[in-house]
Amino acid sequence: MELRLDTLAKDDLGATPYRLIEGDTRTGLLILCDHAENSIPEPHGTLGLKPQDLNRHIAYDLGAAGVAERLAQELGAPAVLSRFSRLLIDPNRGLDDPTLIMQISDGLIVAGNVGLTPEEIETRIARYYLPYHQVIGEAIDSAIDSGKPPVVVSVHSFTQAWKGVTRPWSVGVLWDKDPRFALPLLAALREIPGIEVGDNAPYSGQLKGDTLYRHGTTRGLAHALIEVRQDLILSPEGQAEWAMHLAQALRKVMGDGSSALHAIELHGSLTDRVRGTRPGLRAQQERTGHHG
Repeated sequence: MELRLDTLAKDDLGATPYRLIEGDTRTGLLILCDHAENSIPEPHGTLGLKPQDLNRHIAYDLGAAGVAERLAQELGAPAVLSRFSRLLIDPNRGLDDPTLIMQISDGLIVAGNVGLTPEEIETRIARYYLPYHQVIGEAIDSAIDSGKPPVVVSVHSFTQAWKGVTRPWSVGVLWDKDPRFALPLLAALREIPGIEVGDNAPYSGQLKGDTLYRHGTTRGLAHALIEVRQDLILSPEGQAEWAMHLAQALRKVMGDGSSALHAIELHGSLTDRVRGTRPGLRAQQERTGHHG
């Protein structure tokens, strides 16, 4: 069924604010999807928003979960997907990032996020944010223990236009300072005929404290974030097509057999150059309503 703006996914999160897809650590890959769902647990209602608002890009990355799930199945790789809306708390932000819990998103006031007490914020961190990151850390530990530190691939999606300007990219690769995986991935994606590939577009991959900073940069694992344009992956057919495109690109990159992809190397981050500076470009874009 094609995703539409008049439907609202409702799911009982229970005790697990993440979905784990089992896979073979020997693939050398770990697939993530930070903004997989627009689900909000019952105690939080709808955060004061209308159902149609929760089906916009401000609440989750449309189509990304379908691509990530199919990609994991195609490659036989483990995957971790979030099971809560980014509006509740954004797992792709550092805990000190002002966009961790958005009060205004793309010009829309999120009433349920206004005036939160420190205790309420800590509750969201403890119930949703930390368990998601903990299971990612455990998946990484398991792969390392098996003798093959994983390449971490995060799947996101971005809107096809922003403020009336069409975005030309079909897919983008976001990365920071570690080129081991991002550069060959860019090259492999550029072999797909008839598409434009963005290098750190439509966003920058330099965001201190985000998921890949936390699990890739600080742990010395090769990593990259893949952004697919949303209009290409709204339908199951589009999701399957792009999962296949990404699988072929990843097979090519991983099949080159470079041991450097599975070495633990601390390349650092471009966001570490000056202490105390504001978060990277992606966070700035989010604060001004510029979402992926």
